[in-house]
Amino acid sequence: MFTKKMIAAAAALLVTQVAFADDKLVDSVSFDVGAGENVQMIRLNAAKDWDVRWFQSNGTHLSGYWEASTGVWRENRYMNRVGDEHKLWDIGFTPVFRFENDNKKGIYYEGGIGVHMLSKLYNNSDNRLGTHFQFGDHIAMGYVFDNNWEAAVKLQHFSNGGYKKPNSGVNFVELKVAYHF
Repeated sequence: MFTKKMIAAAAALLVTQVAFADDKLVDSVSFDVGAGENVQMIRLNAAKDWDVRWFQSNGTHLSGYWEASTGVWRENRYMNRVGDEHKLWDIGFTPVFRFENDNKKGIYYEGGIGVHMLSKLYNNSDNRLGTHFQFGDHIAMGYVFDNNWEAAVKLQHFSNGGYKKPNSGVNFVELKVAYHF
């Protein structure tokens, strides 16, 4: 029987193999850890850069990347009961716009709005999401170092856009670490 650790190790090996292929499907991988009101989250991401440079001027430009992600959330007040923990999975796909230096090093700013599917309905503290399908939007500021490592801080919001109640939304403050191949 497969354990979660075996599946995670196999996924990491697959991402590594795909990333180092000549015609890469993945340009970077990242790990996010975040927290909100009585909820924590960890997420693994794989990204593919866009080969475009809009508004190129003074050594900077606007570009972006596609990001596929999977993560787990831990609710610490499930159904508003203190100490009652509950976990759910999140799978997402997000186009992200990034304002960065032409050499893709140094400070950057980014924002994205994507789609996410939750394994269970979110019902934590006084926050509830009435659908499994959610929009996830974020803004971030980060830094890409000369050795291709990246660190960032992100603010992320999840909501179904108001198409079904309840929809109180969920907010996270996240730290991101990434490596660019």
